[in-house]
Amino acid sequence: MRLFQRKPKIISAQDTIPYREMARDGICRVRSNIYSKTLQFYDINYKLAQDDDKAVIFESWCDCLNYFDSEVNVQIGFVNRHGGLKEYESIVDIKPVGDSYDDVRMEYAGMLKDRLSKGNNGISRSKYITFSIETKDITEARPRLERIEADIRNNLKSLGVRSRPLDGAERLKLFYEEFHPDDKDVYSRDFRDLKKGQTTKDAIAPDSFLFDSTYFKVGKYFGVASYMNLTASEISDEMLAAFLELDLDISISFHLKPMDQLEAVKLIRGKVSDIDRMKIDEQKRAVRAGYDMDILPADLNTYGNEAKRLLSDLTTRNERLFQVTIIVVNKAATMRELDNAFYQTAGVAQKHNCSLKKLSNLQEEGLMGVLPLGINQIPIKRRLTTTAAAIFIPFTTQELFMSGESVYYGLNAISNNMIMADRKKLKNPNGLILGTPGSGKSFSAKREITNVFFATQDDIIISDPESEYHPLVSALGGQVIHLSSTSRDYINPMDINMNYAEDDNPLGVKSDFILSLCELIMGNRDGIEAQERSVIDRCLPVVYQDYFAHPIPENMPVLGDLYECLLRQPEEQARHISTALEIYVNGSLKVFNHRTNVKLNNRIVCFDIKDLGKQLKKIGMLTVEDQVWNRVSANRSKGKSTRYYLDELHLLLKEEQTAAYTIEIWKRFRKWGGIPTGLTQNIADLLASREIENIFGNSDFIIMLNQAAGDREILARHLSISPKQLSFVKNSGEGEGLLFFGDTIIPFIDRFPRDTKIYELITTKPEEVRRGSR
Repeated sequence: MRLFQRKPKIISAQDTIPYREMARDGICRVRSNIYSKTLQFYDINYKLAQDDDKAVIFESWCDCLNYFDSEVNVQIGFVNRHGGLKEYESIVDIKPVGDSYDDVRMEYAGMLKDRLSKGNNGISRSKYITFSIETKDITEARPRLERIEADIRNNLKSLGVRSRPLDGAERLKLFYEEFHPDDKDVYSRDFRDLKKGQTTKDAIAPDSFLFDSTYFKVGKYFGVASYMNLTASEISDEMLAAFLELDLDISISFHLKPMDQLEAVKLIRGKVSDIDRMKIDEQKRAVRAGYDMDILPADLNTYGNEAKRLLSDLTTRNERLFQVTIIVVNKAATMRELDNAFYQTAGVAQKHNCSLKKLSNLQEEGLMGVLPLGINQIPIKRRLTTTAAAIFIPFTTQELFMSGESVYYGLNAISNNMIMADRKKLKNPNGLILGTPGSGKSFSAKREITNVFFATQDDIIISDPESEYHPLVSALGGQVIHLSSTSRDYINPMDINMNYAEDDNPLGVKSDFILSLCELIMGNRDGIEAQERSVIDRCLPVVYQDYFAHPIPENMPVLGDLYECLLRQPEEQARHISTALEIYVNGSLKVFNHRTNVKLNNRIVCFDIKDLGKQLKKIGMLTVEDQVWNRVSANRSKGKSTRYYLDELHLLLKEEQTAAYTIEIWKRFRKWGGIPTGLTQNIADLLASREIENIFGNSDFIIMLNQAAGDREILARHLSISPKQLSFVKNSGEGEGLLFFGDTIIPFIDRFPRDTKIYELITTKPEEVRRGSR
């Protein structure tokens, strides 16, 4: 593998790559006494932040740059790479399984692939910080590099920026991708894959390099290395973001060499003295020529004022001086495509009053300058203060595209990229869907349910107070349970399973539910009395005695068994409770005095409680939540997750007993593998008390759709939403809003295709529901 260079001798492609050794832990010996490490860092939402927050981010980024001293070379690299859609397609891919739902399943899979092809997910965007130091050997270099790494990560963490160090194999992967832009496969070579006598350079080197005066060729690909000529008097903080948003294969590296502060001050003082001397010379010439000595050339005054201002910044403000080189490398399959890419990139620079210049006779140095090695071979440098260097803010817009059991949540409204996220990876996967009527709350929940059904093995339970979910549940082969005073579907509130509690006493937890149920039935807002509690607690072991002895469905007690047991008690309180229970046991409301006769073990179960009367609805909602506890506790022992969707959540929060039970779900579900999601339009209900506010505080996942003016103000205060972010939930259309995923906030748009069977199943618009039912 040989090639011709401008140099008089012939060298190998391996020799062109400017490093000596790569260690497994990621420390690279670049030259005989220079060692470097690389960190990958991730984005934060700078573009959508409030102006005050932007100022804080900018100042913190200045502090990050000021951390580096003159002994550290810093390289901040950005890589946009067309990696093809293979990696992303594997995440959204849903395969047929041969059941009766494959038609719906494959239609949904086709929708995801269509969304993927229309977005920008084919481009991977990565960001790195590489730092190098000069030491005598690796033993001295390692602790210093590790200390610098820890400090950088802490500085980035203070900005809310995640970062991670790259090991040797990961750094080699970056080199490989730079030299093999046409290789769309994921680089998987490791140190263990090297054959005897091979070096890491053998693993990453291309077939050949060809370096001309104004372009280069690596393998079959053409490229051009350029430098940024900063001619603008002021540079926008959006300039770097404009480059990174280009739909091009592009690598950008900022090489920053901090100057020693004393040397920097000495240098600028020398410049000020030189300018003052030039002013005196100009004044002498003016006097000799008979001109006013106060009239000086404009440039001289301008440079003089700038130099004095710079000296003041260095001596009185927290400013340092950096020698900066900005290298840009474009690549393309043909020279024509390369020319188009270069002029497109140069157009962005020109828009910001700067220019992009090709590195004449320095193409090799330019290409190697974008490798994350921490060395700069380009002699073209520009001195910038900390503030001037920091204006190239490396943060733009966060993306959310996760592997694993990811679910589709629409397109990023800023970048048009797909949003795919796995709630199980959150510290707390509990969720809320908030929005005004007609904003698309139920639609969002149904879309997530559909995706969860196809992409995971999770069980799904739905509390449906408006009878909206049964078309979708039926289409997915689920169990729809219609609860009403005349229904033949029965749910037994006395149901219990042996895994009901974390300890060996399931009856203890069940007792809390029975007490809450009796409180609802008796209508005691202040709770039942201590004597009444004692009577109920005494009866429960008797009622469940046969079932615990022989746990078969026929031995499961019903509400009537509790009623009979209470009648046998001598206390007056027992008669009060039994009298209140009578209408639910022998009277017109006895729908809950039956053993369960529906399949609660179906993977997707919907409790339709729309037709429960006012008197029964509270008891029905509480009973549904107890059945969810039963399912979650049973699934917990199997290591299976349970998703629970509570539509019209505010209805559950109006009664003390159902509110307390719901709050307990939000507090404890995570440990049991439960993932609750509440839908509501009433923000005030979520903040009605400190206790209920726990639901809000224990939800790391929020879909926020269009909000009323008053609710917007409340949410902005509680979630620290910037005015720009808030604009996405102000008079927004259906399926538009903000997605909160942990600390990530992303504006999204979900335009679900209406010409699909799935849309007919999940739409909630009355006219479309009527049309679909015909």
